[in-house]
Amino acid sequence: MSKKPNVLFTDDEKTFRNVMTKELTRMGYNVTGCGSGAEALEKMQERDFDVVILDMNMPMMNGIEAMKRVKEIEPTTEVIVLTGQGTIENAVQAIKLGAYDYLTKPCQLTELCVLLQNALEKRQLNRENVHLKRLVKDVCGTPVMIGNGTAMNAVYKMIDKVATSDSIVLIQGESGTGKELVAQMIHQRSTRSNKPFVVINCATLQEALLESELFGHVKGAFTGAVESRIGLFEVADGGTLFLDEIGDLAINTQAKFLRVAESGEIRRVGDNKVINVDTRIIAATHKDLATEAKSGKFREDLYFRLNVITLSLPPLRDRREDIPVLIGHFLDNFCKNRQKKILLPEAMTVMTQYNWPGNVRELKNTIERLVVMTEGNSFSIEDLPENIRMATSTTAEGTEVILSGVEKKHILKVLHEKQGNKTLAAEALGISLKTLYNKLKAYNIEL
Repeated sequence: MSKKPNVLFTDDEKTFRNVMTKELTRMGYNVTGCGSGAEALEKMQERDFDVVILDMNMPMMNGIEAMKRVKEIEPTTEVIVLTGQGTIENAVQAIKLGAYDYLTKPCQLTELCVLLQNALEKRQLNRENVHLKRLVKDVCGTPVMIGNGTAMNAVYKMIDKVATSDSIVLIQGESGTGKELVAQMIHQRSTRSNKPFVVINCATLQEALLESELFGHVKGAFTGAVESRIGLFEVADGGTLFLDEIGDLAINTQAKFLRVAESGEIRRVGDNKVINVDTRIIAATHKDLATEAKSGKFREDLYFRLNVITLSLPPLRDRREDIPVLIGHFLDNFCKNRQKKILLPEAMTVMTQYNWPGNVRELKNTIERLVVMTEGNSFSIEDLPENIRMATSTTAEGTEVILSGVEKKHILKVLHEKQGNKTLAAEALGISLKTLYNKLKAYNIEL
């Protein structure tokens, strides 16, 4: 764990308690000592503890009762009980009630440390699995962005630079440009890659619900809060929290978010207890946050806190050279269990000329629709959606130069894939061999 675990050591034997507290502190734990069950419960109201070490035989409140109360306050806290030889039955009962394990006194420090580490690992796993299906993105395998033009190569270099740090990253770009995919790539290339990557869209939830999702809540905090629940900052502890459309955060939530960004401290809704988290923040927006801050719609101090490392994604219309590559990629994906299909050169020209206001997401959806709805193994201009045909028919003549360059690159790419075999290349391009020769001549391509 990258932060020091918080341990509460509770034992009424002062000398034993002081020695163990000192040794565990020396070994890298944040240890708080107390002499009774009542004092332990008071400490738990003040701060969050990962593990509570609890003596079974204490005056006023015995270990069993204290453990029950500990679990009521924080169900995810692990409890290790200490017991004498004559009260092992009580320790077994405590395990049945939710304790992690027990040790008999006098215990060796090495035995306690092994048990303590195992309990910490169990707690971390339990926290990571909370609401896993609902909240944590499946990032099995390596996320891949498609495109090798100048604009995307600059993005790749930026990703490599920021991935190794723990700094906040703000990703800016139009809808559909792949902001979440970039966040995944940063996470996968960081030292946190074996920890959760948690995603939340700030524009889809009401303010009160969003606060509960981010920070968690305690039982009874509001109507319907029948049990305590940890928030996404805790779920992503040690990993990365990606907040999409952060420009839509309510002003009140922005203030609480700023506190976490600056101190790593959160408070669950309805609770005064401070919880420390080690969660990397990656935020994304399609809005101009500088303008939003000037107009008072976004906190200026939060904008400056987020604007440490900014990564801007280019719209698809500014990287037209990547469109044929993206089309080939999506065709391969959607034709896996179908007949292989291709886009005819004239249709490819129209698709490259179109401005794609919905960016890569719109292009992907268009290819999927073509594969599902169109018969045959090739797509012509007539098969394309009307909005794309109509938009490109009114485009300025100056785009012809761009399009010819894109077509030339596409032909060269296919020839390279077919190892210079012009017959196979023409077949893959959906044109006759004669047409291919004419294009090679027109583009001055020599093999």
